[in-house]
Amino acid sequence: MVKIGDKASHFTLKDHNKHDVILSDLKGKKVLLSFHPLAWTKICAEQMKSLEANFQQFEDSNTVALGMSIDTVPSKNAWAKTLGVEKTKLLSDFWPHGGVAKNYGLFREKDGFSERANVIIDEDQKVVFVKVYEISQLPDINEILDSLKK
Repeated sequence: MVKIGDKASHFTLKDHNKHDVILSDLKGKKVLLSFHPLAWTKICAEQMKSLEANFQQFEDSNTVALGMSIDTVPSKNAWAKTLGVEKTKLLSDFWPHGGVAKNYGLFREKDGFSERANVIIDEDQKVVFVKVYEISQLPDINEILDSLKK
C-alpha cells in the first residue's frame, strides 16, 4: 500500500464529464484522492456529497478533491447528476480495471473494487496522508480538512 513520503503514482483518468484528469498537471496543488468502492451506494454517495459540499474549503487550501471508483464514465456522469455534484470531479478507474487503485495498493482483488480510502498528495506530488476506512464507514471530512491545513 502507498505510504507517506512515497512519490504519487502518475495517472490519467477520465472524469464524469469525459475530460482527462492528469495527475502531473496538478503539480503545485494538493490533491485529495477519495477512493470509494462503488457508485450508487449510500455511503459512497455521502462521501462524494461531502467533497462537493466542501468544494470552496478545498479551493481555499489549494487542493483539488477527486472522487475515484471503478465505475464507468457514463455511470459516474449519471450518478453525479443524481447527487447534484457539479464542481467535484468524479474519476473512472474502470480500465484497466482498478488500475490506479492497484498502483496505490488499494484494490480489493476478491471484491473487484477499491478500498474506501483517502490519500493526500502535496504540491510536489509526494504522499502526505493515507487512511483506509472500513467499507461501511463514512470518512470524516473534517479530518481531511484539518490535515490540509497543516
